[in-house]
Amino acid sequence: MFTTVILFVVGLVILIKGGDWFVDGAVHIAQHFRLPELLIGATVVSIGTTLPEVMVSATSALTGHSEIAYGNAIGSVICNTALIAAVTVAVRPGEVRRKDLSLPICFFFVAALFYAGIAYTRGSFCRLDGILLLLIFVIYMVLTVRRMMGLGDGEEKKEDSSPIWKDILLLIVGAALIAAGADLLVDNGTLIAQALGVPESVIALTFVALGTSLPELVTAITSLMKGHGSLSLGNVIGANLFNLVLVSGIAVTLRPFDVPVSSTLFGYNASLVLDIPVMLFVMIFLTIPALVRGKLSRVQGIVLLVVYFSYCVIQFAM
Repeated sequence: MFTTVILFVVGLVILIKGGDWFVDGAVHIAQHFRLPELLIGATVVSIGTTLPEVMVSATSALTGHSEIAYGNAIGSVICNTALIAAVTVAVRPGEVRRKDLSLPICFFFVAALFYAGIAYTRGSFCRLDGILLLLIFVIYMVLTVRRMMGLGDGEEKKEDSSPIWKDILLLIVGAALIAAGADLLVDNGTLIAQALGVPESVIALTFVALGTSLPELVTAITSLMKGHGSLSLGNVIGANLFNLVLVSGIAVTLRPFDVPVSSTLFGYNASLVLDIPVMLFVMIFLTIPALVRGKLSRVQGIVLLVVYFSYCVIQFAM
């Protein structure tokens, strides 16, 4: 147990340093190309911080642990929105550029409705579903990159900015450290949870989801400390989309699986009456007001934090 705790602390330290470099690299790249931080967060940063979810879900699917592959994707969306984005909004609410948010939000809800439709109608995901999810990811990236190439009115470029290759290297090294740190935390934390007798599905929806979302959390906190809240918000929304289309797409394509029925609520599969509805609710509550009013409020962050706390309590109580 002592070794497990030491590895947990080492993972935390690596995560913090990796997050610092990752945010610096992303911000400098945005400034170099004069692109909005929110768009950089919704693409480059989101892919980097979603790597732990990709690795965990792909490995879980290949080893036959569909509960973790399925629960990690949905749990990470809930954690990203109701904990990470909520902290960002509660600490520093502000205005957002609606035109930068519209594309990732639209793609998220298209993917979410497709994902939920399969879960409620068939109750199982086939390889074709995984391929279609990956196709949504490709289309989103193509449209986003084309849109970014046409922008020139984003962040101003600093005259004394570092060479672009150094910023890209900083981004890559930071992402690698984040992935390594998250891996240490998830592996050792899961061992502790299993030793305490926590069910695998609950571990996936809460602990593993939180662990693989640590890169987003570290990025959010680091971004706030450095005054780049838009980068954090873009990262969360982009990561949520990638959790459904990239993480789930890869897992389902590698090995199709049924929607797990590990616990029930009111006599029904808890995933269908709790997990998916909560995922849709928190994203609607975060994004729709932002699109309508063009800004986020501290009340949204507080409500989302209450929802996340309540969700975790219910998960462990079932």
